Amino acid sequence: MMNASGYPRLASPQGLPVTQGEIADFARDPVDCMRALRRQHGEVAALQEDTQRLHFVFGPEYTKQVLSDPQRFHSRFFAVRGSRNSAQRRVSSGLLSMNGDQHKAHRRTVMEPFQKRSIVGYHDSVIAVADEMMGDWAAGEVRDINAEMTRYMLRLTSLIVFGLDCTDLAIRIGELTERWVALNHRVGPAALVSDRRMTNEYDELLAAAEELEVAVKEMIAMRRAGKLGHDVLSLLLRAHEMGAHITDDDLVGHIALMFGAAHLTSAHTLSWTLFLLEQHPETLRELTQELAERLEGRPPTPEQIDELPVLDRVLKESMRVLPASAYSQRIAAEPVELGPFQLSPGSIVIFSQFITHHMPELYDQPEQFRPDRWKTITPSPYAYLPFGAGPRMCIGAALGTMQLKISLSVLLQRWKLSLAPQTPVNAKVMSTMLFPDGRMPMRLDRPDGTWSAAPVSGNIHRYIELPSRSSIDVKRAA
Repeated sequence: MMNASGYPRLASPQGLPVTQGEIADFARDPVDCMRALRRQHGEVAALQEDTQRLHFVFGPEYTKQVLSDPQRFHSRFFAVRGSRNSAQRRVSSGLLSMNGDQHKAHRRTVMEPFQKRSIVGYHDSVIAVADEMMGDWAAGEVRDINAEMTRYMLRLTSLIVFGLDCTDLAIRIGELTERWVALNHRVGPAALVSDRRMTNEYDELLAAAEELEVAVKEMIAMRRAGKLGHDVLSLLLRAHEMGAHITDDDLVGHIALMFGAAHLTSAHTLSWTLFLLEQHPETLRELTQELAERLEGRPPTPEQIDELPVLDRVLKESMRVLPASAYSQRIAAEPVELGPFQLSPGSIVIFSQFITHHMPELYDQPEQFRPDRWKTITPSPYAYLPFGAGPRMCIGAALGTMQLKISLSVLLQRWKLSLAPQTPVNAKVMSTMLFPDGRMPMRLDRPDGTWSAAPVSGNIHRYIELPSRSSIDVKRAA
């Protein structure tokens, strides 16, 4: 793994910013690897093992070049593709893997549920599912908040995006998706360099893909058996039945990838935001006072969601400092110049939300959680990109933001969450996603006008800078 000095520079007759190393090191700790590459080389770099090279871009200039030109830089989903007739190929062939005219046509097909006029209609469902989750909570108990947020988003995604009120199936697909994602993460880097160690896990990956495909087809069958609505799955089924461009394999790929992307990223963002607020009681006090004054114990109306400036700043800052995606990737579709590199077709290019969000040239004290910075800054779309940027920006950005704001405003008016001193809080990047690794046990109490925070242990300190103190207590102003 890279240390503070980084890997030695690879001798290059062209003087290119290339570092010699192992692709597996990037997979084991992407953030540490990318930090070292940027320290060594700046905004464009490459990591090379044998003949395989990964190219990296950091910062808005080169990120814009890559993301604003989908013709030259094709989308590349992180999953191993699998053979043509395999379940692995089908479950990894959704919108995230499509390019060109095919991507445009399929994106138009599923766009309606993600437009503003449709999103307003999901408002009551978000509140109902939040009420359902918190109805099982009791004051004084300790819950794994990351597990709670994951189950909550599974239920919400199943209901809103796919029109199904089936908690058991949603949980099963969620568990299968997480296992499939983990296996792809382990197999992918080994496949790039033909590592023989991948053989056994590759077989396990293919079996996991088959299980996931069976569960997704069960979801499709359940939706077909009911009355079609205006959710994503209904739109895809209508297009399929009308003989449009949606095939059976397309259905499987869209549902598998959207389900995983929709629930995992939102769940991780909720967990990280609740953690950051718990560690910053002054910010939590300010936010809870705003919610109390403007909402008076009620959920926000659709109109009020965008009238909560403190909540907006908190969420923006949470997604900056701990973005749900630490990095993403593209593939050069044709010969193209990228900084000092002349890329050939098939070259892999990685851009990093995490590294860009933590650049001191863009953000003052970037490792710190400081929501008030959003009172004065307006970063470019390529300097702040929690949902990506450019023509392929996440289709669910507006829906996801609405869900997160409602969820936080409802939860924080009813509950005070706290971590015990020295609770281990760990972060991990797997298949591009930055998520809480392990449990995040929080005590549930009713709000009482006081907020406190105690220091935590764990590797989270390698990712962000938390307040330095033995403990902090904050009371509501008289």
